[in-house]
Amino acid sequence: MNRKILALPALAGLLVPTLVACGGVDGGGSGGDTIAVGTTDQFTVSEDTPAPFDPAAGYDIASWNVMRSTFQTLLRPPRSGTEPEPEAARECEFTDEQGEQYRCTLREGVSFSNGNDLTAQDVEFSVKRMLDIGAELGPASLLGNVDEVRATSDTEVVFHLKKPDATFPYKLATPAAAIVDSETYPRRGYLEGVKVVGSGPYVLESYDVSDGVGVFVRNPDYKGTLEVKNDRIELRSFDSAEKMEKALKNGGIDVMNRTMTPRQINRLETSGDDAIDIVESSGQEIRYLVFNTDDPTAGRLAVRRAVAQVVDRKGLVRDVYERTAEPLYSLVPSGLIGHRNSFFNAYGEPDPAAARRTLLEAGVDTPVRLTLHHTTDHYGAVTEQEFEELRSQLNATGLFQVDIKGTPWEKYRPAAAEGTYGVYGFGWFPDFLDPDNFVAPFFTRDNFLKTPYVNEEIREELIPQARRETERVQAADEFGRAQDIIAEEMPVLPLWQGKQYIAARDDITGVEWALNSASVLQLWELSRGVS
Repeated sequence: MNRKILALPALAGLLVPTLVACGGVDGGGSGGDTIAVGTTDQFTVSEDTPAPFDPAAGYDIASWNVMRSTFQTLLRPPRSGTEPEPEAARECEFTDEQGEQYRCTLREGVSFSNGNDLTAQDVEFSVKRMLDIGAELGPASLLGNVDEVRATSDTEVVFHLKKPDATFPYKLATPAAAIVDSETYPRRGYLEGVKVVGSGPYVLESYDVSDGVGVFVRNPDYKGTLEVKNDRIELRSFDSAEKMEKALKNGGIDVMNRTMTPRQINRLETSGDDAIDIVESSGQEIRYLVFNTDDPTAGRLAVRRAVAQVVDRKGLVRDVYERTAEPLYSLVPSGLIGHRNSFFNAYGEPDPAAARRTLLEAGVDTPVRLTLHHTTDHYGAVTEQEFEELRSQLNATGLFQVDIKGTPWEKYRPAAAEGTYGVYGFGWFPDFLDPDNFVAPFFTRDNFLKTPYVNEEIREELIPQARRETERVQAADEFGRAQDIIAEEMPVLPLWQGKQYIAARDDITGVEWALNSASVLQLWELSRGVS
């Protein structure tokens, strides 16, 4: 086993991978035969998910990984760092001092995989379509600040924003702004099934839902800024991490990523198998509990604060995640501008005596009955163990009587949005690397969580003020204040921040670049070298 660690500086804006520990940087390589990538992500076509690869419908890391490989956006995330770089656009810029008008000029000769030309009219269509459909569980909210989008020629598109937003270029680099063919995709409905018509680095040649195998072939007509280092990728879904690991060891797949269990990661690191490399890097994935502030029990502030005073994050990441994650004391993870350990500052180390006083002073009878809800099939095999540990920690104090309940993601996500649960767990993979993306999606109007909690200072003052700052470090104070309010009012409880792992057979090169800090799976970086 060759273990590699990507040592990343504290500021995400400076994220430049450096390999340390045993095993040097992989050598070059080009093209080659099929590279098989394993995942435990599952894609289905059903009444609830009729179009998993339609940008207007899909809003999860698994679907977005497919979209980033097959669609283009005007801008794209950088190979390292945070500032978006040109992709389908030749250049983009704000054209006013207020940051309310944004113009992009497209590259010449870009076309979709069906041969149709990609024009500025397709960009206008794609953005308007996203906003018109406005899927409740989709990513339309990322473009919600667009007041008007207009193609002024075949190669120029202009955006007028409702309010200044220095993060708008970051949002244009997400699949929420994926450019679709206006002659193929319906304006007010989904392109159902698994068909994809895009202009990205790959064409989705086929996806077999029953076998869970997708075939991506290099797009010979791709005109963008990515260097595609292979000709063909097979994405293979497994129903367990163990089966995925077995396939990696016997050569059935070349690479595996999400989701590996902590025990599996540690086993791979210590196996002594020189045929497999594992790469560890810092990441901005977070997990947290959400409280329905309208719930008769979870809606009581004293109950939420007592939970915060009891939960032992260090024990959680030690005993369940075997140190493949780090305790998190704010929604904004470490490594980003403005990170502040607000929850630790407010509640300190676990203190059941303090929790008892909090409940007593508020007149809350104990034990407090709570059900912690979690999804059974979306965040990895150890999610249930995580919630068992949380239940044990809370019940051990005698202050709580906690049950846990798991639900498949297909039903869990809509139920959470409808306010069915009092307390439930969610994860967040950032849409882009800026503290705005760990605050705004949860607390603006029409937010991702759909919770009843509202804080006018965060919504109407802090987020708009922060978005006016073109130098993002200048927004640190606003985000720090927002984190302090969240810790005080407790609509959510951050738990941990994940590290990232990807494992590959030793003839696969580019593995150290295959995941960026936003957990984007960069399939184009992979190549086959010499074992």
